[in-house]
Amino acid sequence: MEWFESWFDTPYYHLLYSNRDYTEAENFITKLTEDLQLPPSSKIIDLACGKGRHSVFLNKLGYDVLGLDLSRQSIEFDKQFETQTLLFNVHDMRNPIDADPMDAVFNLFTSFGYFDNESDDKKVFQSVYNALKPGGYFVLDYLNEEYVRKSLVPETTITRGDIDFKILKKIEGRHIIKDIRFETEGKSFHFFEKVKLHTLEAIHSYAADCGFERVKIWGDYQLNEFDREVSPRCINLFKKKA
Repeated sequence: MEWFESWFDTPYYHLLYSNRDYTEAENFITKLTEDLQLPPSSKIIDLACGKGRHSVFLNKLGYDVLGLDLSRQSIEFDKQFETQTLLFNVHDMRNPIDADPMDAVFNLFTSFGYFDNESDDKKVFQSVYNALKPGGYFVLDYLNEEYVRKSLVPETTITRGDIDFKILKKIEGRHIIKDIRFETEGKSFHFFEKVKLHTLEAIHSYAADCGFERVKIWGDYQLNEFDREVSPRCINLFKKKA
């Protein structure tokens, strides 16, 4: 089992990241859909949707949304939100997507770069490409490699309730590795996250090889212009060539 298959399905993963700023996320999604000029009822896939908050918000904005995630527990949770225009399914992003042609696919908040094998990264781009209508958009919201290298904090402790998560971060080769240890109910737990530090050039190469063109790159959730040295994010907008 891959690290993300076990870690993402635990309640502790969701507890650790329970402080995420969803107001910022919703403002970002609002700005993003306005910039793309996606009309109401456009069909959007939220790829790696997790607990579905962003899928639900996109649906409230008037879009027909399909949320996909590898975590069965997350998708079981998401099913309570389903409507005629909001559906959720378990899905591995490396596999072909069984859906009508979509207007856009969003992969948000660093939900890529988990795979050791480069061929798996390429499969993600291919499956997204095949799921889109000609002229459809693919938004890949990723970390900025240069910023990560400069701003890495090696050791932190994050407290959630009565659990202290002790986190060690390091860069090893082409990956950033987050080592997570904590104790609760008399038991010790150890998980880790391993995300590939894809360069801007590598991401562009994967996209171009599949038939995408890169339209623009934003550097943060306010959609400011990307600066390789200082931008915290690398938000790529690709378009499927007509």
